[in-house]
Amino acid sequence: MEPANIETGELFTLQLSSEMESLTALEKLIEDLADKYQISEDTFANMMTCLNEAFINAIVHGNKLDVKKKVFINAEVDARRIIWTIKDEGAGFDYNNLPDPTAPENLENLTGRGVFIVKQLADQCIFNGIGNELELHFKI
Repeated sequence: MEPANIETGELFTLQLSSEMESLTALEKLIEDLADKYQISEDTFANMMTCLNEAFINAIVHGNKLDVKKKVFINAEVDARRIIWTIKDEGAGFDYNNLPDPTAPENLENLTGRGVFIVKQLADQCIFNGIGNELELHFKI
């Protein structure tokens, strides 16, 4: 099967409630896009890890598990990459002043690695000014 020919790009969107069960819809979209665009296993695994982490952070830290608040997800696909945007309805956070999870004093911590992991696995990671929207780029 040939990869889809996308000159102008395609946009896929989800609007999910802030509950763990919503993760299933996001994972299905990732799987569907990986199939449709013949995405490599490595890129698929990186997308799945990053988007799971970003979504969980959005519902837990951003929307504080308020099921009335939504998480908005876009996937923009063109011939070279997928750009994912994840936005919550929270107040945001200071993404420039996070503790370094690789520092000796933080190695035993059970949390605090999410943003670090996402930055390592995505080709590009961009936060908006207040930190309630994340853009992740993956080459395909």
